[in-house]
Amino acid sequence: MNFSAWLLANEPIVRLSCFFGVFTVMACWELYRPFRPLLQKKWFRWRSNLSLVVLNSLLLRVMFPVAAVGVAGYAQAKGFGLFIWLDLPIWLEVLLAVVLLDFLIYAQHVLFHKVPLLWRFHRMHHADPDIDVTTGARFHPVEIVLSMLIKMLMVFLLGPAVVAVILFEVLLNASAMFNHSNIQLPKLLDRVIRWLFVTPDMHRVHHSKIPSETDSNYGFALSCWDRICKTYIEKPAKGQVGVEIGLNEFNDPNTSCRLGGMLMLPFKK
Repeated sequence: MNFSAWLLANEPIVRLSCFFGVFTVMACWELYRPFRPLLQKKWFRWRSNLSLVVLNSLLLRVMFPVAAVGVAGYAQAKGFGLFIWLDLPIWLEVLLAVVLLDFLIYAQHVLFHKVPLLWRFHRMHHADPDIDVTTGARFHPVEIVLSMLIKMLMVFLLGPAVVAVILFEVLLNASAMFNHSNIQLPKLLDRVIRWLFVTPDMHRVHHSKIPSETDSNYGFALSCWDRICKTYIEKPAKGQVGVEIGLNEFNDPNTSCRLGGMLMLPFKK
């Protein structure tokens, strides 16, 4: 059995192992050396954010049993998609597919900020008054479903190797937890990593209450898209410690931190 076949056969185990592995590392790092003091008690927020992870995971399994990985397998079997026609070496196909899918996530993120109806659902992610590893998985179920539909369409059009989609999903989840974490890398290390990947200091700007900063640093994994598309801000105006996290219109913890309030947030004025 080659690597691609093994990865496909063990896809759920690989993804769950990577999720829990990265989550455990970042959560322990935050507990050992948190960068910013939290406004709300950790367990108060974690209870709702993690419940949302379970809810979204079950929803996706029910609605999309095969998800993006299954669509990639179908496109490969039918010989449909850009990469099928290009017939590139597998290593180059995987690299290009991961890069293109990451750009899709960047573009989708911008779209969810700019379209008022989509922003209503995405703002639940930004309403978190603190930012830590659990914020990286805090998305409204409607946004999760729409994101999966967009991803499945793109995977079908590209027709990438199944291994590329699995690696991208792992990278996306790991990046989201890493760059939302309540940690700070040494400044020199942050500058080096930021040339390629989004760091916690870079993404923290995006969660600022200042609208111009909220509308910046959209990248999840690769940091180049913000520079190319002129949406990059190096640091928040109030500094990494002083930056206020969240949305000015949702300061009530019962709305922004309790599961019921979070799910109803898109329908509030």
